[in-house]
Amino acid sequence: MKLKKFLGSLMVVTTFCGTLYAESSINIASFGKTNSGKQTQLFSLKNDKGMTVDITNYGGIVVRIFTPDRYGKYADISLGYDNVQEYIKGSPYFGAIVGRYGNRIANGKFSLDGVNYKLPTNNDPAGIPCSLHGGNKGFDKVIWDAKAFLKDNQPCLELDYLSKDGEQGYPGNLKLKVLYTLTNDNALRIDYHGTTDKATIVNVTNHTYFNLKGEGNGDILGHFMQLNAKKYTPVNAGLIPTGEFEIVANTPFDFTTPHTIGERINFKNIQLKYGNGYDHNWVLDNQTGDLAQAAKVYEPTTGRTMEVWTTEIGIQFYSGNFLDGSNVGESNRPYNFRNAFCLETQHYPDSPNQKNFPSTVLRPGEVYSSRTEYRFGTK
Repeated sequence: MKLKKFLGSLMVVTTFCGTLYAESSINIASFGKTNSGKQTQLFSLKNDKGMTVDITNYGGIVVRIFTPDRYGKYADISLGYDNVQEYIKGSPYFGAIVGRYGNRIANGKFSLDGVNYKLPTNNDPAGIPCSLHGGNKGFDKVIWDAKAFLKDNQPCLELDYLSKDGEQGYPGNLKLKVLYTLTNDNALRIDYHGTTDKATIVNVTNHTYFNLKGEGNGDILGHFMQLNAKKYTPVNAGLIPTGEFEIVANTPFDFTTPHTIGERINFKNIQLKYGNGYDHNWVLDNQTGDLAQAAKVYEPTTGRTMEVWTTEIGIQFYSGNFLDGSNVGESNRPYNFRNAFCLETQHYPDSPNQKNFPSTVLRPGEVYSSRTEYRFGTK
């Protein structure tokens, strides 16, 4: 086995009987400069099957995911842009790492150990304010320290960020490490590890928008979805959980067996009205912290499949209800209403204010640890 570095790239090669076989590679290129003139990079991870994932150190954003259909034709199945300036101008968290607290915190307020904390309120569905995905400048809008390497012939990208005490109102210096691994069995694995020097709250996730037909190729209503969850957390008009757990059986939220996303999305249902579709947290059946399957998705015209495996206890299924055509992607096609879906693995939204929800508190000496795998295939 040899390791070669050239023209900003890393590649592992194997020789057998004089023939050269590319197994895995990492290419590093410029992704443009921020408004303050800081250079960003794009890391292209390619495995030995030919699957490619492009990730930038700006926001830890997954920019592209190229997977084959049932005929072996590759397409990018994630929504995104061609350069960092497009993300800076306006992005609904396409592909980003979101935190310090992913999802919503009601009124941007929480109390911890008798101390009240105030966060920026950057979202107000139905006029009800909340802090969304870490505030005005969450993890999706910072430049991460990046290190690319090959491990077990698989391309990896390690991202590190120090979120300082008081940043966006959160207490404690949080050291966070996110490791992306593109496995040779066509899975994108994301490992999160964090430590703090002061009690804080942490709930980090990835916000990739998927369309298994290919980005810019229409809506996702014909995708078949299965969620391994018998309950979900209903919300109020501001999309904040009420604190209750509801059974999904006999409701449009029952994906315990496969249904197309569009089959019941327009039913008369107050929860669907609040979200303008699906924008809710499902309570996963697995609550042990072990890696387990959370979701399966199948797109019948291309044959592409995706499984989500996670150690998390919840998953936010969002059906792209706020896409309105104003975001024009890398294919120069607008991303219209319900042109993508998200499956964000997480603890439950607004947990710091919900006594019935599992804690998201991280204390000094503890380690925040979470793993999610997006496994791609065809049938």
